[in-house]
Amino acid sequence: MKRTGPSNQNLRRLILELKKKAIVDSSQFWKRLASDLERPSRQRRVVNLSRINRFTGENEFVVVPGKVLASGVIDHKVTVAAFAFSEGAIEKLKKQNCTVLTIEELMKNNPKTSEVRILG
Repeated sequence: MKRTGPSNQNLRRLILELKKKAIVDSSQFWKRLASDLERPSRQRRVVNLSRINRFTGENEFVVVPGKVLASGVIDHKVTVAAFAFSEGAIEKLKKQNCTVLTIEELMKNNPKTSEVRILG
């Protein structure tokens, strides 16, 4: 049986935009994000705030090609971009004055990809 990819139209559009950006910028970073998001939903990454807190430093950029959940505490300021966030995760991140972005917003902000880490 042929794999058809995600059925979510927003996710399909995002994957297409990431692939275009990878070609324009000649960047493996955006290509890697697109390939991670193309995985079946059961294999997509789910990251808790405790993991983000453990593996990041102050004022870092982090991308999660999946969903961020609210389990744990974050004690420093980070910028987190992800495909989806739980409501609790958004509340906890905003309490710590962290920046919460979608992957589309991250692409528009256009940071240096060498400063952004993929977590998960």
